[in-house]
Amino acid sequence: MTVTTLSALLDKMWKDYTAMNPQAQKIHDLFLEKGETIQNDHIALRTFNHPKVNVNVLAQPFLKSDYVVKGEYEFPEKKLLARHYEHMDTTLPKIFISELKLEEFDQELQDTIHQLIDQMPNDLPQRFDFCSLGRPWEVSFLVYENLRKKSEYASWVAAHGYRPNHFTVLVNGLKNFDTLRQVNEFIKINGFAMNDSGGEIKGSKDVFLEQSSTKADVVKVPFTDGTYEIPACYYEFALRYPLPNGELYQGFVAKSADKIFESTDKG
Repeated sequence: MTVTTLSALLDKMWKDYTAMNPQAQKIHDLFLEKGETIQNDHIALRTFNHPKVNVNVLAQPFLKSDYVVKGEYEFPEKKLLARHYEHMDTTLPKIFISELKLEEFDQELQDTIHQLIDQMPNDLPQRFDFCSLGRPWEVSFLVYENLRKKSEYASWVAAHGYRPNHFTVLVNGLKNFDTLRQVNEFIKINGFAMNDSGGEIKGSKDVFLEQSSTKADVVKVPFTDGTYEIPACYYEFALRYPLPNGELYQGFVAKSADKIFESTDKG
């Protein structure tokens, strides 16, 4: 089925994400059982700063659907740049797209990523639903492991390709939970592990945003030299605080997001 509308794309992204990340559907259903209506705060995508697949390329279907750039963020330690996009319809999720700065890595990693991208048909990234098509190249587990030693992020994109890295529950929209800590306890009581890198809760009221996330599901992924279990996607939870003008903060905090990225680390 050809996807040409924003609603169809968001629906396809959710279906792909939950099929690959069963814990997200289970957690989603647990909230529904408590009578919650879940609002998705944001969807995150990952890529490389290669002209064929960079942030600007992945943003195209959203820009064509009336999203606009609202913020830009740097992650020096992980060598990433990110932008977030918002729609005037506030019920639609924000889109957070990050890219790995290839030029800040050694030639071997750059060559490896270029070889993967060269396998793609040139017109594939122009598809409206490119960000939901999965992995558009063949890659070996050996290459995955070599990339992982230099960048967990690079290895994740190499293995999983173009699909949501995570969806995010907006805690402000929940009726039965007043704090992010309560959400975390609910998740843990139901048997899911939280990412505790930098503490379970990243951020604070002082920066107008608190975030937490599960540890990524471990899934079987086919490589050219066998099938291996590796981290896939995770589910995030965000509590936003009002700015002095009374409006909820809608941006992101780089220091917090830096630790959220580690939800997919294999170590």
